[in-house]
Amino acid sequence: MSELPGAVDRLAEKVRDFVIRDCIPEEAAWRASGEEVSEELRRALMARARDAGVYGLHLPKAFGGAGLDHRGKAKVLEAAGYSMLGPLALHCAAPDEGNQHLLDVVAEGSHREDYLRPLCEGERSCFLMTEPGGAGADPAGMKTLAVRDGGDYVINGRKWFITGALGARFAIIMARDASAGGAPTLFLTPMTTPGINVIRPMEVMAHDSTGGHCLVDLVDVRVPASAVLGEPGQGFRYAQVRLAPARLTHCMRWLGAAQRSHDVARSHAAHRHLFGDLLGHHQGVSFQLADNEMDLYAARAVTAQACAVLDAGSQGRHESSMAKVFVSEAASRVVDRSVQILGGLGVTGMTPVEHIYRSIRAFRIYDGPSEAHRMAIGRRSLPKGDDLLPDLTDF
Repeated sequence: MSELPGAVDRLAEKVRDFVIRDCIPEEAAWRASGEEVSEELRRALMARARDAGVYGLHLPKAFGGAGLDHRGKAKVLEAAGYSMLGPLALHCAAPDEGNQHLLDVVAEGSHREDYLRPLCEGERSCFLMTEPGGAGADPAGMKTLAVRDGGDYVINGRKWFITGALGARFAIIMARDASAGGAPTLFLTPMTTPGINVIRPMEVMAHDSTGGHCLVDLVDVRVPASAVLGEPGQGFRYAQVRLAPARLTHCMRWLGAAQRSHDVARSHAAHRHLFGDLLGHHQGVSFQLADNEMDLYAARAVTAQACAVLDAGSQGRHESSMAKVFVSEAASRVVDRSVQILGGLGVTGMTPVEHIYRSIRAFRIYDGPSEAHRMAIGRRSLPKGDDLLPDLTDF
């Protein structure tokens, strides 16, 4: 690992202490508002994180981070996820964390100063890939088109479920590039570029971000050729640079939220008396707590193994897909059992578990639904070449 394990553990503990002290007290008023996290609250929490020395630990050292590898990030981001406000305070929430990683790997020259630096310093961004009609789980169905016009590109299309679009400083746009045979190209451009129209935020199950999940129209958006991120026609390859680690950072943050739900449930089970005994002593509840412990343990192990593959230099597409499916479903089970253990209390706003329950449901869809990942995992598992066994049905 890039840091000694003990040092990473101390960083994670520092983050957890910060989250408990500075983020959790802000949750009740925010949840009661029923609104997105305001930009004012986000910036106030980032200022507190800077004062506490925990802001941006996941960032590369050149931009103020701790230079952690993926296994180190796993511990720090899980600690941040213990509060739904923690990732916003540390500026490691989606989509910004994924965009920070993508730009650090791919961006060169002025793109690093004009886009990556302000993003690392606390500005927000958005990633315009997903489209109505399925071009999210299946980007091959993308219809947004970029056409060369002299020294510029002109982009037209519609994007949706674009997290953080309201108030974002810039966008990374994925569009089919007519000059590259229709292969996707990534473009960097300010959100103030004429023709980028945020139509409206889409109503979602739970509000736990800043800037909404928006419908965005691109109407004759003209950008210079210098706006191309990396090389033309390499959008799919660069998207994998972003998406494989981003699946794992989703796992990390949501494990923190699942642990929080489990902690609330087990504390309740240790205090509540029912039918002449502690609630947690009844087998039905004890078994649910045990299943939570096992799901959390296994989810951390799966995430750590996938992180190790990335740290070894592999793209980790197969491993990150498996981790994303397993952790999203295991963490959802943990939160669901926590609601059940809490009983009537679990469906009220008197604990954070009800909000986490609504929020975590989307995790099985974000960054590819479980079904799309299962399809890819299954196809990759088919033996090929020297691994291909004789057809056992061919007598």
